[in-house]
Amino acid sequence: MDQQTFKHINQILARDNKSSTYKFALLRGTIELIEDNSPFIIIKDSRAHFPLDLLVEKWLLYYYPLVNVPQINNSTQLAFAGLLKVIVSYYELRGGFSAFYRDLKHIPAEIAPTFALLKKKLAATITQMPMKYIGTSIYNKFYCIYEYERGTFSIPVEYYEAFQVLGSFINGTDAILFKWAEFSVQASGKTLTTTQVLNEVLRSPVTERDIAESKSLYKSVLQTDGKVRCVWSGDTINRYDIDHIIPFTIWRNNDLWNLLPARPDLNNQKRDKIPSPTLIENRRELITHYWGLLHMHKPQRFRKELQTALLGYNNTSDWHEPAITQLKNSCDYLITTRGFEGWNG
Repeated sequence: MDQQTFKHINQILARDNKSSTYKFALLRGTIELIEDNSPFIIIKDSRAHFPLDLLVEKWLLYYYPLVNVPQINNSTQLAFAGLLKVIVSYYELRGGFSAFYRDLKHIPAEIAPTFALLKKKLAATITQMPMKYIGTSIYNKFYCIYEYERGTFSIPVEYYEAFQVLGSFINGTDAILFKWAEFSVQASGKTLTTTQVLNEVLRSPVTERDIAESKSLYKSVLQTDGKVRCVWSGDTINRYDIDHIIPFTIWRNNDLWNLLPARPDLNNQKRDKIPSPTLIENRRELITHYWGLLHMHKPQRFRKELQTALLGYNNTSDWHEPAITQLKNSCDYLITTRGFEGWNG
């Protein structure tokens, strides 16, 4: 187990395909099997081997309460949703989720054929989807971390050891926010729920309205400049989006310096990617041009936000160079250390 393994895990969480929850379910299940110290785990040939059936059971418990909650982008149905809904419907009048859990090892004969088909469909989904694709952003090939043979799957021993140490933090059960929520529930005499506390702890102070107002302000500033050029291409444009340099989903930063005009197609192409330090350097002139406009029209807000996010202790009046340098450093950190996907324009 080394630092590179932890970086790769970070990258998998941040960059690997996010079109469905399958990746998260696979990682969660693997970590829980390790945390359970399952006697079925075998270390052999530098890999940790697990029975696939144990993972299928984990998925049954994960997705049973979520079968009617969106789990795939663009509303595509889960591959196994139809069969799972039959099981959920069967147990609706028989005690629900708890009854299903009690029956898991001894499913009633009347529903057993459907249950067998569901387990087979789950096994196929797990092995042909997340196991195949997880880690492709790192190694650029299929089945690069997870491998499977008939009835078993395996991961490199260094990932197994990393999950042993940090699995509960990756899964969230020992994460600071979850522990915070648990403590608050106890402190309230259980008048609050974990869900209620987590919703409040995670609530962002920046609303959609705040973002819209900042973008509207930016557009009014741009109107004084006569013409607008796309920051990522240099093209003169009539239609444009106001793009977050560092995506809001990653930094939750709505500062004026982090907003720049971009061609709608390029903004859509960039989405949640991080502009590379090279791209920032190549677009330095336009970035500092727009920063200068903002500084001229909203000097107090712009300088305060820039100082906090990019300048730090640097109070020089010539803020352009240190601000660009720190922006490049921040983007490089998000790409190389945090594992987010870089974008070269």
